[in-house]
This record gives sequence, C-alpha cells and structure tokens, in this order.
Amino acid sequence: MYAWEVTEPGPAESGPLRLVEKPVPVPGPDELLVRVSACGVCRTDLHVSEGDLPVRRARVTPGHEVVGRVAGMGAEVTGHSVGDRVGVAWLRRTDGTCAYCLRGAENLCPASRYTGWDTDGGYAQYTTVPAAFAHPLPGGLDDIATAPLLCAGIIGHRALLRAALPPGGRLGLYGFGGSAHLCAQVALAQGATVHVLTRDPAARRLALDLGAASAAGAYDAPPEPLDSAILFAPVGDLVPVALRALDRGGVLSIAGIHLSDVPSLDYERELFYEKEIRSVTSNTRADARDFLALAERHGVRATVHPYPMSQAPEALKDLKAGRFDGAAVLVDDGGPWR
Repeated sequence: MYAWEVTEPGPAESGPLRLVEKPVPVPGPDELLVRVSACGVCRTDLHVSEGDLPVRRARVTPGHEVVGRVAGMGAEVTGHSVGDRVGVAWLRRTDGTCAYCLRGAENLCPASRYTGWDTDGGYAQYTTVPAAFAHPLPGGLDDIATAPLLCAGIIGHRALLRAALPPGGRLGLYGFGGSAHLCAQVALAQGATVHVLTRDPAARRLALDLGAASAAGAYDAPPEPLDSAILFAPVGDLVPVALRALDRGGVLSIAGIHLSDVPSLDYERELFYEKEIRSVTSNTRADARDFLALAERHGVRATVHPYPMSQAPEALKDLKAGRFDGAAVLVDDGGPWR
C-alpha cells in the first residue's frame, strides 16, 4: 500500500512527509483492518509533522479523522463484519483499569494511545484500530463530509461542554477552523448566541453564513460580555484577550493539544470575579457517540475542501497558511498516488 510518513519533523514548507510503499498492516487480535476512503486534515497532524508534538513512533503516518470500510479483523473481534463503515478517531486505546478509566475519564488515562501519533493513522490506504475504539457512523453523510466530525467535531463538542455555557448563553469562539465551525453549529442549535473572533476574513464570512451574531478580528472585543469562550487558535497571546471578554463567572475553555506560551495575566482584569480557565484533553468514546448523535439530529455539516491523498503535504501547507475555511479532507481516489 501507499502511505505518508513523517521522516524528519520540520516546517510544512520543508517537506516533513515522505510517500512510501509498504505492506498492508496486519490487525492485532482485537483490531480491525480498515480500508481508508477519506481522512480529515487536523491541526494536530500539522503539530506532529512540524515537531510541536514530538513523534512517539519513528516515521509515523499521521491522520486520525478516518472514514473507511472494514477489510479484515483479528481473531478476537466480534460484532463487526467485512464491509462495515467505521470511523477511526484520535483516541486509540486506554488501559481500562486505571482510576481515570474507572470513573469515566478515559481521556485522562496515563496509558492512552493515539492514532497518527503513537500508531500509524489514516494518511494511507489502510490502517488498523482496536475494535472497541472504532465508531459506527451515521448514514446520512458521505465519507468526505463525515471525516472532520471524527476529531474536529468531537473535540469541539468536548470543548463546548468544558466551557459550561448556560442555556441561551453568549459564546465566543477564538479561531474559526475545522473544529470551531462545527462547534458553532451545535451551540446555535442549542439556542446560544455565538460571536466569532478570528483573523481570517473568509472564516468570518463563513461564521456569519452559519448564523453567528457577529464576526470580528481575533484581538477585537465582542459586542457584549461572554458567558463562555473557547480558544481554538493555538495562540497563547489570546488567553488574556478572551478572559477580558468574559462576564463575571465566565469560563474559558482551551481546545488545542498545543498552545504557544501564555503571557502573564493581570489578576484583577482577567481572572477576578471567579473567571475560570479550563483545558481540554482528548475525548472519551462517550463524547464521540454523543456528538455523532447530535450532529445527525441537528444536521451539523462540515464545510469541506477535498484533496487527493497524493496531495497531503499541500493540504498541510494550506492549513498552516489559512488558505481555506472549514476543513480539508484527503480522499483516496483508488488510483496510484503520484
């Protein structure tokens, strides 16, 4: 099969990915072999490729928003059949026995492993996934539209939960890429007023098209105090900006796995009056199931920009440069990659 590997982490412009040909992976006893049809391009893939997140597996294949069909399975797998449509997401495996797993917080499991970071992911023609961590997918969306839901959507959903937005509340979204534009749709469907703060004019237009009450620059003040805010942009400088925009008792949820350094905070201006900062760490399988059900119920749709799988490096460079709104999706067209 063909696959992309991170040969030497570095700037996307330097070509950290290399196209290789290698054997189709063999699923473990409890794993599925998945024939990849589409894989979303996540900012985490960019962090892995550029070295912001040190690779945990030499020459790892990125990609963790995978839609495909079961092509084989290990001897211990039950409940799946060849041809089933499944999703492969970021959280790949947990130990199931630690205190965090036992209390329903498997996203905090110290032994957790991740697709496209610890193990090879979906920038390839085939990948594997533990059957217990494969997600049944709603039938109303095609593969390309579904792929971004498997990380961008799920993480946006958990970030919204962590933001503790009150019913009918005022929500600020800082950054408006693949995850934020899905989160916004859920919040709007639940009756929130959404204000978007982002540097990208195209993203601001998309936000207004989706129903946001306002869209302005990332460092601008929203038109009213916020009950909750979510920081999607990996820019630590925006933390005090977002905190100043919060009303008393407001919560800032930070959705990224990587964030540049946060400047010193002015306690009185930015933290007093019981404002809170909360981080977001991965997701649980329950988060994934809940979000996929919400997406189907509310008609949440990703704005997608398909790229041939052979153009994965270009997709990462375009993501870094902000050349598209919404989400990029790599699509295997069935032919040889050139």
